[in-house]
Amino acid sequence: MKIHKTLESFKYAGLLLVSCILLTGCGTIRAINNLADGAGCESSKMWDRWVDSKGDIAVATTWERKVKDGVTIEQIEQSLQSIAVEDNMRAVGELPLSKELEARSGKREKFLKVYSYCSPATARKMVDFSPHMAAYLPCRISVIEKEDGLWMYTLNMDMMIKMGRKLPPDLAADAMKVRDTIWKMMEKASQGDF
Repeated sequence: MKIHKTLESFKYAGLLLVSCILLTGCGTIRAINNLADGAGCESSKMWDRWVDSKGDIAVATTWERKVKDGVTIEQIEQSLQSIAVEDNMRAVGELPLSKELEARSGKREKFLKVYSYCSPATARKMVDFSPHMAAYLPCRISVIEKEDGLWMYTLNMDMMIKMGRKLPPDLAADAMKVRDTIWKMMEKASQGDF
């Protein structure tokens, strides 16, 4: 079943690619030549997630982790803070949405909070490379309470690094360090480790 879905995904991806080439010609070929290594593989993974989610682009462009049962919000926050300090990331803000909604309504809300992190030097280099990257700043990890417990979500940073124009080597290395830190934060905090 999974192989059939994957083959279908490749069929549609191939059809889309051929259509793009025919419609835009040399411009598409030039863009493809500028892509980072691994762009095709990452694109295929995103395509599969998009198809499996019935077209939900947010599913295709994010990472998620189910928080281990028994791990508290305080443990998640300690883990995030510890890893950020350890890996030289700056905590640059929190958005306690559920508390804000509770203050407005006077009713208990399911937990929803956004934690923001940044590597200022890497952010500057990334924006100098592509000003549009500023829309993705800072890196965010959201913790959400759902019916089956706590979940964590963040942007798929592989998409950012692998699917766009090739980054200069020094920027690619810095971006990978940020990516690895966010991945580690998701992995460890979802287990309550720090």
